[in-house]
Amino acid sequence: MSQAEIGLIGLGVMGSNLALNIAEKGNKIAVFNRTVDATRKFYAEAGALKEQIVPCETIEDFVAAIRPPRPIIIMIKAGDPVDQQMEALKPHLAKGDIMIDAGNANFRDTMRRFDALRDSGLTFIGMGVSGGEEGARHGPSIMVGGTEESYARVEKVLTSIAAKYESDPCVAWLGENGAGHFVKTIHNGIEYADMQMIAEIYGILRDGLKMTAEEIGEVFGAWNRGRLNSYLIEITEKVLKAADPLTGKPIVDMILDKAGQKGTGKWSVIEAQNMGVPATAIEAAVAARSISSMKEEREAAEKTLGLPPAGEFYVADRGAFIRDLENALLAAKIGAYAQGFAVMSAASKEFNWNLPMPTIAKIWRAGCIIRSQFLDEITTAFTKAPDAANLIVTPAFAAMVKETDAALRRVVSAAVLGGLPVPALASALGYFDSYRRGSGTANVIQAQRDFFGAHGFDRIDGADSHHGPWGRGLTA
Repeated sequence: MSQAEIGLIGLGVMGSNLALNIAEKGNKIAVFNRTVDATRKFYAEAGALKEQIVPCETIEDFVAAIRPPRPIIIMIKAGDPVDQQMEALKPHLAKGDIMIDAGNANFRDTMRRFDALRDSGLTFIGMGVSGGEEGARHGPSIMVGGTEESYARVEKVLTSIAAKYESDPCVAWLGENGAGHFVKTIHNGIEYADMQMIAEIYGILRDGLKMTAEEIGEVFGAWNRGRLNSYLIEITEKVLKAADPLTGKPIVDMILDKAGQKGTGKWSVIEAQNMGVPATAIEAAVAARSISSMKEEREAAEKTLGLPPAGEFYVADRGAFIRDLENALLAAKIGAYAQGFAVMSAASKEFNWNLPMPTIAKIWRAGCIIRSQFLDEITTAFTKAPDAANLIVTPAFAAMVKETDAALRRVVSAAVLGGLPVPALASALGYFDSYRRGSGTANVIQAQRDFFGAHGFDRIDGADSHHGPWGRGLTA
């Protein structure tokens, strides 16, 4: 019997779906799960794909079933379980074998694992997989970090299972060690911001314009046929139009307003701060999810403080304001993507990855959660200007910001005056206003720092900051 081309450990929903995708694309795959019953159940339900699957009940049989050098995907809970599984595997592996973590790992764990195997003869790939359960089964966006040699061993399989955008596979090798998982982390950070901005627009339509879920769904449906065309806008229309089978009411009105998070959004904010790169829209989105989880505190605070003493939410021209909302969302999305790509650019320099920005945008065009028409334009912008300091200063996106930021300003102003929270939209506006201003206010901050801590400062005239009328030892 011929050996499998690749192996997979972990037959949960994501692992099972990825294994079926691999088998369906004509690749023989060996599978193993810690519990034998899960392996047997998976194989029993594989149907016509059984011929491409080698179910294994011991780790020894599993390793022996894979063609050397053996690529083994580990699809289990992130963190310590991955380390434990790697330790269990290592005694059975040979030189050149590749362990692949395809979970939502912290890229720093990936770098640690990569370095730990450096002189062992084994190697490691950190592989970001986006698209959720559906993507794993039918075609995800795949972000690979590791050696080029190890990627060459799995490239054929990964290319076959990846999502396709106009026949281009949405998979790429992005750099050494943690590059793939870092890019996936920032993808998720942008996803947080995108989802939060959509929710804020929904809030304005619901609480400001007093529209029903069905009516708001129609608005998002119309936007999905224009420049905002994307997976998230598409599913927003669907969830807003869906009815609760128990009550017949809109399902969204029956869902508690507490949003969960798995940690990747928080990681993206932490790494942005570590590198000194502002990612305010992502930060606002992560914070908004945290506040949403404080349901009981929010209800108690409303009783104590009341809602903001805002005036009536007034819009003179409803149609024009809805067009403003569309342009405001586009502008804010540009801010979030610009911040995400700026963080990746800084990380690329810090970790010597040489991340290919046009390629990242290309592999996000299908399969992943943030896939959108918009990413085609980002691909083009970075292809034309790969060394641009920021996405918003590329010619195409500078023009878009100039076209849409007035609408964002009107929407944020109306929301604030109406007492409606729009932290992510407001943060995007603040980012634009700060980034585009050549003369800011940090001179006061630096003067304060020098006053109480003797930090020194740069003068606008280039003179020595320690000479002239400014003297230390002054008292307030």
